[in-house]
Amino acid sequence: MEYDSEKADDAVWFFENRLTHTKGKYARKEFKLAWWQDEIIRKLFGTVKADGTRQYSTAYVEIPKKNGKSELAAGIALYCLTMDNEEGAEVYSAAATREQAAIVFRVAAQMVRNSPKLSEECRIIDSTKTILVRDDPNSFYKAISADAGTQDGINPSCVVFDELHRQKNRDLWDILQFGGDTRSQPLLFAITTAGVYGESPICEEQHDHADRVLRGVDYDPTFYPVIYSLDQKDDWTFEGEPETETRKATGWYKANPALGDFLPIDRVRTAFEKAIQMPSEQASFRRLRLNQWSQQETRWIDLKQWDEGGVPFNPNDLLGKPCYAGLDLSTTGDITAFVLLFLIEDEVFVLPTFWLPEHDLRQRSIRDRVSYDVWAKQGLIRLTPGNAIDYSFIRKTINDQADLYEIKQICHDPWNATQIALDLASDSFTMIPVKQTFAGMTAASKEFERLIAARKLRHGGNPVLRWMADCVSIGQDPAGNIKPVKPNRIRSSKRIDGIVAIINALFGLTAQQSFQSVYKTRDIRTL
Repeated sequence: MEYDSEKADDAVWFFENRLTHTKGKYARKEFKLAWWQDEIIRKLFGTVKADGTRQYSTAYVEIPKKNGKSELAAGIALYCLTMDNEEGAEVYSAAATREQAAIVFRVAAQMVRNSPKLSEECRIIDSTKTILVRDDPNSFYKAISADAGTQDGINPSCVVFDELHRQKNRDLWDILQFGGDTRSQPLLFAITTAGVYGESPICEEQHDHADRVLRGVDYDPTFYPVIYSLDQKDDWTFEGEPETETRKATGWYKANPALGDFLPIDRVRTAFEKAIQMPSEQASFRRLRLNQWSQQETRWIDLKQWDEGGVPFNPNDLLGKPCYAGLDLSTTGDITAFVLLFLIEDEVFVLPTFWLPEHDLRQRSIRDRVSYDVWAKQGLIRLTPGNAIDYSFIRKTINDQADLYEIKQICHDPWNATQIALDLASDSFTMIPVKQTFAGMTAASKEFERLIAARKLRHGGNPVLRWMADCVSIGQDPAGNIKPVKPNRIRSSKRIDGIVAIINALFGLTAQQSFQSVYKTRDIRTL
């Protein structure tokens, strides 16, 4: 392994004399590399083998959001397209989805448009997300994605893989990695934010390998690892100080090399304050802002905040008022939950109903270490005959409650609910299915969390709901969507049905409020 300063200088020169920034206040200004970007470019292109070709065939750069990943990646793609002396160069920016793949392409295309020299050398075809080299029609740069089908038959000289943590399987990675074996110095450059354990095996694999190489556990002279993050033992609430010639960066600066430069500290402070107020935001803040890998699920509700919404109220005060209902059906032998939500000024009042089969209730209470039998005696859980929930009891209760309250909609988990949904629809209820996916539940889940943090969810201190609030964890997908989940380790005894029912009801309530809010600011328009 050798260092060729001339090759390193050439790469830096290309960035700072051919490229510009593309967005915000830096748009169209020359791309002066920050110290950490300069270090990456010099090591990547200046480290060579004895024959003068690049040492590194794979680079893994893990860095939080808003630290300039896309522009760095686009610059590398354009350098390898126009300056790598690779005849018939095939350069690709890859990602899990078309939308994600287009991000780096659009940055690269704008860099070409901003540069008279690159505009002369290259031709952009936006419709196919391709950049061609005019003097070498066999050389091109193209954006591709995993969701666009097979990519077999390609022969990449350079690949920029954006946000690897979103890649669900390794198929595209393997095609791109092994497709360039005939090239003299192929480069696979992955740049990503930290992921969620269990979501992307290929990203976990590359992250773990990078960590082991950095710690000296693995030896891999072809692999260049860069990870900017807080260690798990670090205090994630500590703002810290930037790196200087005499000391290493600490706190948030340790994870964000651009912090205080083109990443404003105020933006991170704002996100931090939100994370302190809302528990589900902590995982996102630590993953996206501090680059700490997160679990698929974390404890969600702060019981102290929850209890502050437990001031008793009189249900009779809600008689005749409009409400939205949430239904979470269980398997026939488990808890079924039905809740009514009433929006009174800026507070949401909750009236829950729970059912369990009466068979083996005492043994179930002992087995699960949960006070089902006590709650049943207190009237907090209703019992149905036999060893399975009789849905006719649920149907009758809902119809009885409709005589007392104005039920606008019943929002329900469609799984296993076809028959009762049809029955209730025949009773003239408006039935709204709520997909129990991250995308389907995230808006209502965030509203639920907001109401708790603002002490605006009035549940009256119901002990069954409190137990479920203590059970529930929050699951998060790589896009930052959230939904309630049971903790994996204790899935057999913990129940969250009442919380899910509330969120289902909030799906309808928030949708209705969003619809109405449009006409608070303008009149109805006729087309």
